[in-house]
Amino acid sequence: MTDPNDWKIYTRKGDKGETSLIGGTRVPKHCLRIECYGTLDELNAIVGMLRDQKESLAYNDILLFIQDKLFVAESLLAADSKEAALNLPKINKADVTRLEKAIDKMNVGLPALTHFILPGGHTAVSWGHLARTVCRRAERLIIRLSEEVKVDALVIQYLNRLSDYFFVLSRRLSYDIGVKETIWPVENSSKTKKSH
Repeated sequence: MTDPNDWKIYTRKGDKGETSLIGGTRVPKHCLRIECYGTLDELNAIVGMLRDQKESLAYNDILLFIQDKLFVAESLLAADSKEAALNLPKINKADVTRLEKAIDKMNVGLPALTHFILPGGHTAVSWGHLARTVCRRAERLIIRLSEEVKVDALVIQYLNRLSDYFFVLSRRLSYDIGVKETIWPVENSSKTKKSH
């Protein structure tokens, strides 16, 4: 029988505001590297919510693949040296290509994009847009980090393509569910203002 004290969720090592990178370096929890992989963790949780929507069931396999790759990216960002990252899984060009093929497939039959689209219309669609915006934030943070330390260029490329994927997925879900996209500028906005 396993002793419950063998593995505890709390270690007390972070009680003074520091944490350890893969490789052992201690850093403050507010440092940019932690902000980067913490934002990817946030994105991963949002993808989990998106995957839990019954309307996105047809996309579960690739969403699970995306969650796996987000964990890979998190671990690479958490490595404090080339040596620490040596035995970690990697993001590769095939991962980016898989997203591109999925985007192309979802795009087939969608109405031409002539305006900006406001998020909303259905919960599954909104989760997709939330994933897109958090992915963009993660990308911005990681690009800033790459100005200070070496970051695998494929991690940045993957996230850039991933935000495109979430945008097209949101449009595809709207189309599949039968929800009309709300374009911006909003039509009849002057009439809407008068009615309030």
